[in-house]
Amino acid sequence: MEAPADARARRLFGGSARTLGDLAGSPFRADRDRIVSSPFFARLAGVTQVVSPGGSGLLVHNRLTHSLKVAQVARAIAERLVDDEERRALLDALGGCDPDVVEAAALAHDLGHPPFGHLGERVLDRLARQRLGLTDGFEGNAQSYRIVTSTEIRGAATTGLDLTAAVRAAMLKYPWTRLDHPDPHPRLLDPPPRGATVPPDDPDSGSSKFGAYRTELDDLRQAREPFAGRIADWQQTVEASVMDTADDIAYAIHDVEDFYRVGVLQQGTVAAELMAWQRESGHFRAITDPALAGVARRPGAAIERLRRQLHRKDGWIADDEAFAAAVEHVRAELVEGLLALPFDGSIEAEQYVARFSARWTTRFVDAITVTATPSMRSGHVLLAPAQWHEVQVLKFVHHRFVLARPDLALHQRGQARLLGTLVEALWEWLLDPEEESRLPRRLHDLVELAEAELHPRTADRLGRARGRAIIDFVAQLTDGQAVAMLDVLSGRSGALWTDAFVL
Repeated sequence: MEAPADARARRLFGGSARTLGDLAGSPFRADRDRIVSSPFFARLAGVTQVVSPGGSGLLVHNRLTHSLKVAQVARAIAERLVDDEERRALLDALGGCDPDVVEAAALAHDLGHPPFGHLGERVLDRLARQRLGLTDGFEGNAQSYRIVTSTEIRGAATTGLDLTAAVRAAMLKYPWTRLDHPDPHPRLLDPPPRGATVPPDDPDSGSSKFGAYRTELDDLRQAREPFAGRIADWQQTVEASVMDTADDIAYAIHDVEDFYRVGVLQQGTVAAELMAWQRESGHFRAITDPALAGVARRPGAAIERLRRQLHRKDGWIADDEAFAAAVEHVRAELVEGLLALPFDGSIEAEQYVARFSARWTTRFVDAITVTATPSMRSGHVLLAPAQWHEVQVLKFVHHRFVLARPDLALHQRGQARLLGTLVEALWEWLLDPEEESRLPRRLHDLVELAEAELHPRTADRLGRARGRAIIDFVAQLTDGQAVAMLDVLSGRSGALWTDAFVL
């Protein structure tokens, strides 16, 4: 095994044409600057986190503000880890943990997310595979990696940001492709790593989450090569694990903030669910799964389903005492704390939200641990059991009382239809021989890039290139640009020049 200093040197510059003499400071800080200066990063201000800002009527997190907060939490975790002398030797043995690498990866981790958040991701994946014949489909993490892929790997025509190997490796929350890398593929392991599972309703589709398309496989291998022999092929680097944990923390806290501000989270309904389970936990634990399904609308039943799900999926850490303590802590902090008074937009209310967020963030950052032998469903960096359970309960509140709402479903079904119609309209435009010279220049360039990536003997090479180009094109739009472009293509907009920006 090479010395830590040798490994660090390889990680510093692997995959980048730059040398130390070309840079006045850290190459990882240069990576961070390239990311935040990128139009891909600026675009995130117009991309949904959970609900579209225009639909909420109030300021809620978008992908840009979410990415900034993930970077803030990730850097705090990394700095805490490297300041601990007892952990430093383990971190070095696993490949190192540089706060600048972690921050840059956190800033870049959502660059590939499409319009309308996770809904858009699911819709584009379905369209890519079923309508456009793309085996890899679409995945937000893989799209982020596609955007930042280095120029010497993909050639001069790339849209990549020429980032160091260390930062690209730290972006790989799921360091595998959908179907065939590494070998054996993580979805075949028992149990599979988090994200590698196959959707039960689509067993031939491969992993539900993955970090790179096959077109970026050589780059993935090159970015991960310095970690060979230190971590398993399917395991996150330490820096990726820090970024992933920070993403989970930010998601759990800041989305609760958003829906308190909007007025969606109501004290009565959240209190009824948590307190009913606390009063009747013995009864809930004793009934069978079919019986529990039969009382699905009864307060307390949903959180009991969460408890059982954690045992099924994460038996390595799930613990009933820790779960009960987490329910109580969230109840005290959320029901008796944040939700006790409706948000009224006052300075006092904003300060109260800020204190809630800071208190939870500090609690989670202080609970970070490092292990040399993580579970198959965990990374080397993880939360202590008590705080891990608290994150799960906070995320439950968000899923139960926001994502499951019929009014949100109505809004999202319209967005899904919009994306489907837009993809179909672009496909028809690409197939029109009389319109080739009038295609949007970006779409034309993306077709050429996608065709160059495919093997010359690929069946229907041009058709697959067009399909990937359409997915790339739509994924790079903001929510507003997607709506405006469909308005233009459908003839609903009469404002010729003001809509031209989307092209």
